Amino acid sequence: MTKIKVAMVGGGIGGFIGEIHRMAMRLDDRYELVAGALSSDAKRAKESAAKLGLRGYATWQELLEKEKDSVDCIVIVTPNDSHAEIAIAALQADYHVVLDKPMTRTLEEAISLAATAVTSNSKFAMTYTYTGYPMVRQMRERILNGDIGNIRTVSVDYRQGWLAEPIENEGQKQATWRTDPSKSGSGALGDIGSHAEQLARFVTGLAITKVRGDVHSVVQGRKVDDHACVQLEMEQGVIGDLVCSQICTGERNSVSIRVWGDEGSLSWNHNSCDALTSTAPDGTETISYCELNRAPSGHPAGFVEAFANIYTDCANHIQGKEATIIGVEDGLASMKCIHAVLQSQESQTWQNV
Repeated sequence: MTKIKVAMVGGGIGGFIGEIHRMAMRLDDRYELVAGALSSDAKRAKESAAKLGLRGYATWQELLEKEKDSVDCIVIVTPNDSHAEIAIAALQADYHVVLDKPMTRTLEEAISLAATAVTSNSKFAMTYTYTGYPMVRQMRERILNGDIGNIRTVSVDYRQGWLAEPIENEGQKQATWRTDPSKSGSGALGDIGSHAEQLARFVTGLAITKVRGDVHSVVQGRKVDDHACVQLEMEQGVIGDLVCSQICTGERNSVSIRVWGDEGSLSWNHNSCDALTSTAPDGTETISYCELNRAPSGHPAGFVEAFANIYTDCANHIQGKEATIIGVEDGLASMKCIHAVLQSQESQTWQNV
């Protein structure tokens, strides 16, 4: 099978997410990473490319210009403030685009990117990690098949503790841009709340129609939100709640979702990512374990494997095969939800999404 030639923007050596994307692309051998503009700092960009054995560029503009005849797809893993500009330029230059979440910094940027993506002949997809876990996909399939009856309520929770102290004041790189509203747009809501609300929509197949947000900046002096509780109204009269927080001291990366129907419930927890718990009306719990993985059952599919599942879906999509991808509509829906939550905080009222 012909490999997809890829160039990466952002994700230089020493960062977290770039190497995760590279590992995921390697796992199923569907891509060949050949070029990169791996940092906004020209020196670091060239050094990172050299260490990875790639054709290196000082700027993403130069990369798009020089690689037109050599690269099929641009993978974008930069801070949020450059997502829209780079993705729009790549699509207009006829590259396929794989973009890390959230879609953009602001709703206005997302609308502009979406308008370009829907009229482009190139493919556009996003990497919402948790939709790549096999048991999250099984959860969605079982809910849509009616295993728990009619959905009544959804609860999704995403908590971290890495920003419990103002480490951005110490120059910690990941914290610095994520807590700068000019680069991130929002704080916990955009960084991990986007995962949470997208999980709620993904497993239920239902859109979020209204939100009411209680949004906080707990760490003194922080300019973006670091904790939020959100009430949800979804299609078909489904109600729900969402918590995202990055100030839960000692918490590593706790993600969970539970959906209750009139015939039972299903729940998934990132700490036991290989399992899905079904609860019957009488309280009886049945745990199902993952059987659809690269390794035999009992060898859990983890974070990189989930990313790799997404990249395999993206490869199928780019090559014209049937695939479930997180596309422009999902990315825009996420930005609309975040925007509505922030509006709700200001108005102290429910907001339409």
